[in-house]
Amino acid sequence: MKKIQMVDLKGQYEGIKSEVNNSITEVLESSTFINGPHVHAFQKELEDYLGVKHVIPCANGTDALQICMMGLGLKPGDEVITADFTFAATVEVIALLNLTPVLVDVEPDTFNIDPKAIEKAITPKTKAIVPVHLFGQCANMDAIMELAEKHNLYVIEDNAQAIGASHTFENGEKKKAGTIGHVASTSFFPSKNLGCYGDGGAIFTDDDDLAHTIRGMVNHGMYKRYHHDVVGVNSRLDSIQAGVLRAKLPNLDSYNRSRRNAAEKYSKAFEGQSNIVVPKFSNCEMGPCEDCSCHVFHQYTLRILNEKRDALVQHLNDKGVPCGVYYPIPLHSQKAYRDDRYNEANFPVTNQLVKEVISLPMHTELDDEQIEFITNLVINFVNG
Repeated sequence: MKKIQMVDLKGQYEGIKSEVNNSITEVLESSTFINGPHVHAFQKELEDYLGVKHVIPCANGTDALQICMMGLGLKPGDEVITADFTFAATVEVIALLNLTPVLVDVEPDTFNIDPKAIEKAITPKTKAIVPVHLFGQCANMDAIMELAEKHNLYVIEDNAQAIGASHTFENGEKKKAGTIGHVASTSFFPSKNLGCYGDGGAIFTDDDDLAHTIRGMVNHGMYKRYHHDVVGVNSRLDSIQAGVLRAKLPNLDSYNRSRRNAAEKYSKAFEGQSNIVVPKFSNCEMGPCEDCSCHVFHQYTLRILNEKRDALVQHLNDKGVPCGVYYPIPLHSQKAYRDDRYNEANFPVTNQLVKEVISLPMHTELDDEQIEFITNLVINFVNG
């Protein structure tokens, strides 16, 4: 059996080696390292893939989320509601802009932000909701968009983990993750489903005026060289990374299918295990399947119910199987974001999840032998 990796970027590269190398060589030979042809071509290709009017590439996913908030004109003191159970970048940018983060609990089965908790947290100061499409599937966007319309709020999708996923609305309409709210951000960090070979990110919107504002913001506020019309930042996707992403984008759907197929095999192996809870699919009663894009499995995350999670992590590592705990500490308990406004009683789900979740290896190169080895280790240890 080949060595098990949490993410096998080298194996993936071997399958697209010539395309990647050709793209990088084209950039090197043209020496157009910033805002070159590959950046503009990737932007258009991603717009076509997502069915969105505007893609604005930038330097990384954290910048993308911050620039979304800047572009919407949010002011210091404005409240922004987001999930307590997510990576710190989501709340980090809210705090950096002197906005007021309002953390709320998540759903126990999908791990995504709970619309009921959002509604309870809305005040006259609330200006935006940031649903995080965690681990590869959309939050409940029917309920979130309804709340936003009712209370006149912006919706900023944090789509760093779910590019390529789709959300099917109650009326049957289907839209790609990141194209539902007023604006969205994504990350092209190497381990993402669509990842480059360094840092990279992008912003999506159908709003022409907002797109124009953001295009200036990512480039020092310039639309014309040395004419600074808005306050901006230096956040550009470089041409080499765009070239890598162009090589990968045509394969994104097949990459996501490979992840779903691996997830299906994981979940089937764990059937009937009372102490192991497999991922639930908010949009699909059938669970993972080849033709469904409701979940693209950036992570495959279990809940271990018998207080053996930490020991399981150590056991897997001892056996040469990498795994991850995403996330071990709630954001409301992090030193940087503690606030007297928060009451532990408001976070029962998050406080439980941080004790139970474990993410198993998930990538496009997983094979049946590896999955069988991993699942047997987990089952035998949890039941031992």
